[in-house]
Amino acid sequence: MPLVGYFLDSNLLVLLVVGSVDVAIIPRHRRLQDYTAVDFETLRAILDLGRRIFVTPNTLTEASNLLRQHGEPERSRLMAQLRYLIGQTEEIVITSARASTNPEFQRLGLTDAALLETVSEETPLITVDLNLYLAALAKGEDMAVDFREFMDRPL
Repeated sequence: MPLVGYFLDSNLLVLLVVGSVDVAIIPRHRRLQDYTAVDFETLRAILDLGRRIFVTPNTLTEASNLLRQHGEPERSRLMAQLRYLIGQTEEIVITSARASTNPEFQRLGLTDAALLETVSEETPLITVDLNLYLAALAKGEDMAVDFREFMDRPL
């Protein structure tokens, strides 16, 4: 089955937005202390392998909240970039009622349960969350990419 695109977890959405604005902000954003400009470039390179970036309302909400934890004037630039990114992505809506029936809901929460309802071989998840990664792999070996394996190593 051909790759159509990727879903991103909330942390990687934040990295994508911040790096797209200015890679110099990455080490200063309190939610991105573990990431570098190389990680951003690596994420971009992986995303370029697919045609689309897929998101859920849940991951967008979390990313928005995390982005807003940065001060002005950069916060306004980050939110403007998020707005732009939203227009470039394909948003897949999974109702909370459906996500809450996912077996991983109690352990991983609503956002991750919704992601688990969406991923497929054509639209795997890129994540830094080990528990989410393992839960996606339980659905199938091509359902997720562990981004931690690529961190600090350019492709």
